[in-house]
Amino acid sequence: MVERDAARTPVAAGDPTAAPHEVRAPFAVAAGGPVEAPLTWGQRAIWQAIRRTAPSDHYFNMARVLPIADRGGPVDVAQASAALGRLMERHDALRTRLVTGDGEPRQIRHAAGSLPVQVFEAALIEDADTVAAAVAERLGATRFDYFGAWPIRAGLIVQGGRVRYVALALCHVATDGHGVEVLVRDLRLLIRRGSAGGPTSAGPLDLAHEQSSATGLRRGESALAHWETHYRRIAPTVFADVVAEPAAPRFRTVRLVSAALARATDAVALRHRISPSAVLLAGAAVLAARAGGRDTAVMLPIVANRFRADSRDLVTTLSQEGLFVLDLDPAAYFSDLLPAAWQASLRAYRSAGYDPDRWNELMRRIAAERGTPIRPFCCFNDMRLVDRPPTAGPAPTTAELDAARSHSRVEPAGGHEFIACRYCMHVVSEGDALVVSVTGDTAYLPVHALEAHLVALEDLLIRAASGREVPIGALTGFAERVAEPVA
Repeated sequence: MVERDAARTPVAAGDPTAAPHEVRAPFAVAAGGPVEAPLTWGQRAIWQAIRRTAPSDHYFNMARVLPIADRGGPVDVAQASAALGRLMERHDALRTRLVTGDGEPRQIRHAAGSLPVQVFEAALIEDADTVAAAVAERLGATRFDYFGAWPIRAGLIVQGGRVRYVALALCHVATDGHGVEVLVRDLRLLIRRGSAGGPTSAGPLDLAHEQSSATGLRRGESALAHWETHYRRIAPTVFADVVAEPAAPRFRTVRLVSAALARATDAVALRHRISPSAVLLAGAAVLAARAGGRDTAVMLPIVANRFRADSRDLVTTLSQEGLFVLDLDPAAYFSDLLPAAWQASLRAYRSAGYDPDRWNELMRRIAAERGTPIRPFCCFNDMRLVDRPPTAGPAPTTAELDAARSHSRVEPAGGHEFIACRYCMHVVSEGDALVVSVTGDTAYLPVHALEAHLVALEDLLIRAASGREVPIGALTGFAERVAEPVA
């Protein structure tokens, strides 16, 4: 059933700011009333990040567009809305809101309710994709009401009575990037087949109880031991010096789109029998260390924590920060570091499941002992769904890599008023290219330095793939040096 509560208002092509009309997607499950539980480790970690970033915490929202008219029969608003209701029923995380507790909030799972769904009309079929992208951006552009609204927003893009796209925005407290892809997959199946398969095996409340068990706590303490070992010896931060007047907005994002980087990364990974993601993590960490004047590379990778079969398709926030630490030999080449980098990445992955409150206690204790907070302010997030193996086949030649590099582009990709970090790298795929973006605090990393860093990463890996490396000690970290520190 779909409940209508507003008159239809068309959206002009490319103008999603015009008022949509709204329908309701009711849902109800057989379970009883609301159930309350603590937050999971991943939820608590992202909640703490949200609090640090507020009121700019919409930065953590995730938006997706699902094409509907690309296959199968026509789908109308009633069918699409009903599928969204069944999606709410299928995944506990979507029916969960925060509730005030003693100290940190807790979560409460509801058994029934309705999801508001906005309906936008595109004037022409060729306008629908433009409107869909703009609607997704609009849905994710404002912070969620974590206590009073569902952690999902949905919009239907309609042309001629047929739903062409579904636009979604998800709250990071409810799920991480992998969980979003599970939701998109399940929604497509619910729309096309009426079912997304058997019931899900668990939800965030089950995970919260498991993490509170003796086994879960032991696993968390083991991860924290890795942090304690290295936080006693690494530099307090990677980029310590203010080098420029900050831009407005202060935090800027620059991205590199490069098929050459994709091919070079795969070639290096295949040659050294490690994952492409570990190659990129090591490259970014080495260049950041050199730019910051450090002899030890430190990076905080965002780890999916989906190593177990029962958590692989769980819709919740499992991802947490791990700790990657790699000592550098200035006389060595990047390729020489990769065996140690692979082991360091595995230790980082294993260090990413822990109780954030216990982590905070550890950080306070080490800061007191060392006389300063230890905050690398340097993170890495490979957002591709799986750490796929490198593409097999003949290694690309030097000429092929140089030719591919001629098509690479570095471009601005927006800005933010505040992010609780100084350097954040994100990796996604776009066709046969890698898209690597860096968001930086322009007081420490001006825009030209961010651009140069991306160029340097591409150069580092192309050199490693083609046998043209220079020693680590010869790397500045950027293709051009950052300005001298501001007095």
